[in-house]
Amino acid sequence: MENAFCYFEKDSIIIENALKSISKTQMDKLIADCYDTLKSGYKIVASGLGKNVPICDKFVGTLHSLGLNAEFLHTNTAIHGDMGMIRPGDLVIILTKSGATPESVYLVNLLKERHGVKLWLLTFEEHSVLADSMENKLVISLGHEGDLWNIVPNNSTTINLIVLQKLAIELSKKMGLSLEKDFKPNHPGGAIGKKLSHR
Repeated sequence: MENAFCYFEKDSIIIENALKSISKTQMDKLIADCYDTLKSGYKIVASGLGKNVPICDKFVGTLHSLGLNAEFLHTNTAIHGDMGMIRPGDLVIILTKSGATPESVYLVNLLKERHGVKLWLLTFEEHSVLADSMENKLVISLGHEGDLWNIVPNNSTTINLIVLQKLAIELSKKMGLSLEKDFKPNHPGGAIGKKLSHR
């Protein structure tokens, strides 16, 4: 019987090539900066808007499930009081495909004025307002979004999710988290809770 991989083959190649374009040096630095932030008692904040909102949510949820300190900051509502969650010592990851979204640019400029806040950019344009003005960045080269017009945020959001989830997993390794002490207490219910109850 023919399988359904034909639907995914083209996108899987695009996504693989995009992931290969990420600088290992920068990825290592992002992991190290996030590790230092958490070990020092501060938190990681993921900020995005539009289709990146659920991506940030998933990343923050994964960190919470590991017992790690993280929050989601919606780029739009940040300037209406939500920036109050950010403290000196925190690390903020800004997700913006173009690196030129006005709301993201405005937020970054405001956060640059806050002493002790470390900023990181996750973007798909090598040169943009934010990419050209931020030292800490992961720039991803994306061949195509995979939709009819190369416009729908499809492959880009998938890649953002993969990158942030890998960041979460690498942090759990680097911090030496324990299944019994750090993960299990946060999952008393559901299928995971049932599975862990027998361990």
